Amino acid sequence: MNIKQLEVFLAVAESGSFSKGANATFITQSTVSQHIFALEREFDLRLFDRTGKGAILTEAGKLLAEHARRILAGMDEASGAMRRFRGGEEVTLRIGGSNIPADYMIPAALPLLLQRLPGVTTIVSQGDSRGVLDKLLREEVELCVVGSRFPMEGVDYTPLGTDMIRLVVGTSHPWWGRSSVTVAELAEETLIMRESGSGTGKSVLESLELAGVEPARLKARAVLGSNEAVKRAVMEGIGVAFVSELSLRQELERGVVAVVGLQGVEIVRRFYLASRAGRTLSPAAREFAAVMAQLYGPA
Repeated sequence: MNIKQLEVFLAVAESGSFSKGANATFITQSTVSQHIFALEREFDLRLFDRTGKGAILTEAGKLLAEHARRILAGMDEASGAMRRFRGGEEVTLRIGGSNIPADYMIPAALPLLLQRLPGVTTIVSQGDSRGVLDKLLREEVELCVVGSRFPMEGVDYTPLGTDMIRLVVGTSHPWWGRSSVTVAELAEETLIMRESGSGTGKSVLESLELAGVEPARLKARAVLGSNEAVKRAVMEGIGVAFVSELSLRQELERGVVAVVGLQGVEIVRRFYLASRAGRTLSPAAREFAAVMAQLYGPA
């Protein structure tokens, strides 16, 4: 049994005539007869009674007609769904974002994405960089925007723009008002750190190690799971922290934190668009990738 046979079968059933069924399906009457005979042979059942009034469905034919209509309607639905998917209509796009991209970069990209694909619904899963990359590998999201590369098999990285990571202090901290501190001073100061899977945390530790600060020497008073939690802890006077410049605008404008330079050290990290290696992106995901490249292309 195939789709063409079912189309021909229904054309005959609905018209009550082999000749009319042939006209409706643009084939010859003999070909119609061959399709109907093939179905009857496959099921070992007569589907039509050939009478002087035309072709009349048998009880078996009526049963097949019910199923054939559902099958062909499902085919039409599937075809329509694929056309809508290709055009970005009624599509759900699942994206992973580490904290800074999910809080700042992806929301800024959504208006442009929705201009291009008004029918897309975007669901963003947020976590640290390693966590959202794990979601990518489990195929829970189609793309990720992360703040660091992790050596994970099966992940391709496309570079985006860069971000400065700044040392910040709260209003009650002794460093408030200072333009810079030394690496030696930092090594003696209480730090608020990000969790081990954080792109920000990874960039900070790598840069400090290059500057001669052993990670084991750092005095971490708290290890927190989000950028917003780190900023809040700094404002509460718990310690100093390294924070993404992208996330600091409001706090700096309000005067609740201040940036302090770290002499001889500049921490810059790059963002990446991550995808599954060797996999085909959906049209909506390709459009999102194009928007991210337009807004945050490599600098």
